[in-house]
Amino acid sequence: MPRASSPKSQFDEELLTVAEVARRLRVDSTTVRRWISQGALEAVTLPHVGKRQSYRVRLSTLDNLLKTPVNSAQ
Repeated sequence: MPRASSPKSQFDEELLTVAEVARRLRVDSTTVRRWISQGALEAVTLPHVGKRQSYRVRLSTLDNLLKTPVNSAQ
């Protein structure tokens, strides 16, 4: 008997690196990091030891960003 699929929680969701997000959006990884630090892109902050802070972006966050219509200046 097949199992009923349970809804995915935020912990089951695929996480993308800054480089993966940059590649998908065709921008530099520095731009993605700037968007995260400015609050324009939601990300999970990982513990770090090195110079740079590590982030992961939920796939759903990126999908929602890509679905959002662009406002044209008038």
